[in-house]
Amino acid sequence: MSAYNTNKTIIALIFLTCLTMGALLLFILNAEIVVNGGGIKHETFSGMSIGGDGLERLSYTGIPSYVFGALLIFLIVVFCVLGIPPQKRDFQLYMFVLCTLILSLFVWYQMISSHLEYLETGVTGYFLGFPTASAWQMYGIWLSSVPLISLYSIGFRRYVFSDSDEKEFNALLEKSRSNEK
Repeated sequence: MSAYNTNKTIIALIFLTCLTMGALLLFILNAEIVVNGGGIKHETFSGMSIGGDGLERLSYTGIPSYVFGALLIFLIVVFCVLGIPPQKRDFQLYMFVLCTLILSLFVWYQMISSHLEYLETGVTGYFLGFPTASAWQMYGIWLSSVPLISLYSIGFRRYVFSDSDEKEFNALLEKSRSNEK
């Protein structure tokens, strides 16, 4: 597939993902309102609110919200691929970003499922000082982005700005400077 067609495919994928995310947002905004979904006045502390039934609050918007988050993660990974010149994209890169996507979606799933487990049972486990769902968010979400950061840092010369790119850039600068004189 040519570089032009590859970028065209990626841009179409981004467009479809954004359309789907927009549709999900419209669905969530128009979902049935849950009684006391925004919380009720706390009996003891006047400036505090307490939430209603968590499972009931997620009954209409839980799955669309989960899918929206998963699509956002997908979009981040696709944007990273789009940022790499087409001629530098190879099988190894695609496998790396696919594994990164799977890891990120796994963390997202674990965070949501841990929260749902708490809502269903009322019992929460703890990991490194946080409730399990919060621990997945605190540690897992940012750790799952480390592979993309590594790709940019370690793979910078291979995928982003190679030595030959730098030579071309320097030649352009020299040409520009000589034209100014």
